[in-house]
Amino acid sequence: MALSTIAASVSTGVMNSLLKKLTMLLGDEYHKLKGVRNKVLSLHDEFTSMNGLLVSLAEMEELNGQAKAWRDQVREMSYDIEDCIDDFMHDLEEKGATTGFLKKTAERLKKLKMRHQIANKIEGIEARILEVHERRMRYKLDEYIPPVSSIVRVDPRALAIFAEPTGLVGIDGPRDELVELLMDQDRELKVVSIVGFGGLGKTTLGSHVLRKIQGQFNCHAFVSVSLKPDVPRLLRSLLWKLNGQQLSQSCNLDDVIRNIREYLLNKRYFIIIDDIWDTSAWEIIKYAFPGNNHGSRVLTTTRIYSVADACCSKGRECVYKMKSLNDQDSRRLFLSRVFGLGEPCPAELEKVSTDILKKCGGVPLAVISISSLLADKPKQTFEFVMNYLGSMFEGNPTLEQMRQILELSYRNLPSHLKTCLLYLGMYPEDNIINRDDLLRQWIAEGFVCTTPRQDAEDVAISYFNELINRSMIQPVRTEYNCEVLSCRLHDIMLDVIRSKIEEDNFIAILNDTKVLLAVHRNIRRVSLQCHGEECRVTPAMVNGALSKVRSVVVFGGFSCPSTMVLKSVRVLHLDIDGNKVLDLTCVSGLSQLRYFKVFCSSTGVMLKLPSHIGKLRQLETFDLRASVLKLPSDMASLPRLSHLIVFPNTVFPDGICRLRSLRSVWTFNLHRNSVQNVEGLGELTNLRKFVFRWTGKDLVEGARRMDVLRCSLERICGSLKILWMLRAGGEPLDGWSTFSPPPIHLREMQLWGCVFSAIPKWSAHLCDLQSLGFAVRGEGFNGDGVAILAGLPSLVYLWLQVKESPEQRVHIPGNGVAFRALKHLKLDCPDPSLTFEAGAMPRLEKLELQFELISYEHVGSAEGLLDGIKQLPARLREIELCIYGEEEDHVAAAKSSLKIALEKHHPGAELHIN
Repeated sequence: MALSTIAASVSTGVMNSLLKKLTMLLGDEYHKLKGVRNKVLSLHDEFTSMNGLLVSLAEMEELNGQAKAWRDQVREMSYDIEDCIDDFMHDLEEKGATTGFLKKTAERLKKLKMRHQIANKIEGIEARILEVHERRMRYKLDEYIPPVSSIVRVDPRALAIFAEPTGLVGIDGPRDELVELLMDQDRELKVVSIVGFGGLGKTTLGSHVLRKIQGQFNCHAFVSVSLKPDVPRLLRSLLWKLNGQQLSQSCNLDDVIRNIREYLLNKRYFIIIDDIWDTSAWEIIKYAFPGNNHGSRVLTTTRIYSVADACCSKGRECVYKMKSLNDQDSRRLFLSRVFGLGEPCPAELEKVSTDILKKCGGVPLAVISISSLLADKPKQTFEFVMNYLGSMFEGNPTLEQMRQILELSYRNLPSHLKTCLLYLGMYPEDNIINRDDLLRQWIAEGFVCTTPRQDAEDVAISYFNELINRSMIQPVRTEYNCEVLSCRLHDIMLDVIRSKIEEDNFIAILNDTKVLLAVHRNIRRVSLQCHGEECRVTPAMVNGALSKVRSVVVFGGFSCPSTMVLKSVRVLHLDIDGNKVLDLTCVSGLSQLRYFKVFCSSTGVMLKLPSHIGKLRQLETFDLRASVLKLPSDMASLPRLSHLIVFPNTVFPDGICRLRSLRSVWTFNLHRNSVQNVEGLGELTNLRKFVFRWTGKDLVEGARRMDVLRCSLERICGSLKILWMLRAGGEPLDGWSTFSPPPIHLREMQLWGCVFSAIPKWSAHLCDLQSLGFAVRGEGFNGDGVAILAGLPSLVYLWLQVKESPEQRVHIPGNGVAFRALKHLKLDCPDPSLTFEAGAMPRLEKLELQFELISYEHVGSAEGLLDGIKQLPARLREIELCIYGEEEDHVAAAKSSLKIALEKHHPGAELHIN
């Protein structure tokens, strides 16, 4: 697809944000701007007309030079006019914040000459619009648009997330071959490499191999290298994944390698190093892996055969060449995506589907991209896709041909999804992108279109889900209810995106901030990817190329002048390593800031915040994943603050009850915050997610505060959907025995800093609850309590920790109604005595059991430990058992008896016993 067409679609995203601002100026809040309202209405109509033409241009195959020039002029004008409107609205709001603006608007406008000022600004805007309109007429752009688009448009839909992971199709054979290659009897360190073209599924295969054999190793980890690797950062990440140890950036490479080697020296380890592009990176990474004769294994993936050969410890015999999907698996994958799992292909689509599959050459990325495009579409769409592919290729597609396939999928996105997808170009290669971060950034940028009855975050989630469903982005972390919480971009898709964002001045990606001094245009969004070095922003950059920047995303070290004023910035996202003290006092002057997040990958980083941030009246997200002892004193005055996320030891300023827009609070320290703030939580009627923690030692005071908190939460039970209590050191508090009225709309409840004496009766009212986790005392784990849990109709995930041995054998009821939605059960219980009745947990897919053997009466009998194992459903696909106790012989006997029984009754399930 032509870059010019992509740029047109991006321009519609800019225009949508501007139209929302003009609509606000036409609202009741600004009705006293006499003499101005009619002009604003005229502007709104003119820009609506322009937007209609931009949408049409976005659907064109190719644009000529005149259309490109007009589109670019409209885009830059839209940016500037929106900035102008934002400045004006900020001035009005700031001056009216303390004097009752809405009641005295006309009087103040006379005093401040606001009416005259905005009239002058509108006259300037009208002059620019007239120039653009004349050019539109002169170029006859409306005649340039054909009456019917040559592309069949894909209607937007709110879609479910992947019903069946792509990688599971055709994965069993390659996975088993690779496991056989890895798991021989050789006790020396062995390095095996997967090599194959981009899109064949090397990463997916490696992930499934890890899942299959990880239980046979003492430790394991998976890290990605990428095209331009920061090797020290990668190795620090590897160490953290292995043992949770975080090294500061000041540690040199030798120190990092030494720490990894020391940790791995006496262990059997399995490490996957994904996506190696050249041998130079491997020549460093390999020194982190000691040869310890414990049967350790390292698996690498690469697109380049010479790199695979260099990685392998025993030459080419350890290189696994990735194969394309065979015809049968390609067809299965294609049909499951287009028509649904197990559904046949309609006869009238049989031939064209077969022809399209031939063009995909068995490359999973090609098959899934095309099939996602064709899902539920008419025959004309199939024929269009086939004609587009034409004689492009036969057999395995080349890299450039893969790009064309992905561009075809991109072209069929609605314009709002194109803009949202291109924004992912802000993130580095192989970066795991948090869904909530992305949604809030889209909203802050104005990309999300809503109506008065639509919630912006819910609409943004539907955008994200649609991109997942269309396979434009790939899910990484999937929650119990198939909700995708993080994603990544395939390398080829990222390459497609980056080829488009440059031409449209949508995002500038820089590895060195000094480049900004030589840039003579306004950068609207910048991603500073300075891993291993400091991204230093100077006043000259702020006053020059960054003077109109809207989004600033930083990966690496960062410093900026304390007087930095980026007057148009809406998004400031800092993913930092290396700074001991990060001075962010400058943010107090960023009046248009809507999203602010700081994440520090290094330990010991302290944030220096401004003492006051009351001017940030547009701020919606305040997310600090770094140490800050105290928040700004006037934070409670921020009218639009929706998400407040801080480390557990952070103290909130008094007055939290005034933050009526808050939707999520994470983490509230029940010990360090004032009782006034605990009580004030009851005023937050929009609160959806609340995460808290108790860090005190006085159990009496803890019980008192838990009671105050319960009273506050009871007042907002109608809005609360997620309630978490995080674990803390010391004695746990008592769980709530009463909760009235109960929080009936809760979807998730994880309470781990307290222990319940019995399974609470009030939880029986939580009909929407999907995820539940808590600890209960042994005497409270009985038939009555289990019956309460079994009756929860929506419960998908249950994690129950039993503190003492149950007084009697516990029966898990059958009949197909009890635990009817449960898919994942995790149970920690000393000396278990469980009986699964016939029909128990009919939808169970994953079972995790952790037992401490105290009584050894039944160690040789699986039925004595877990009676009714055979009653569990055939759909059970994963079982994890962890059994421990003082008598090793008895523990071994228990493991053996359970292993035999589980393999007999559930041969298709993956079994891990520790």
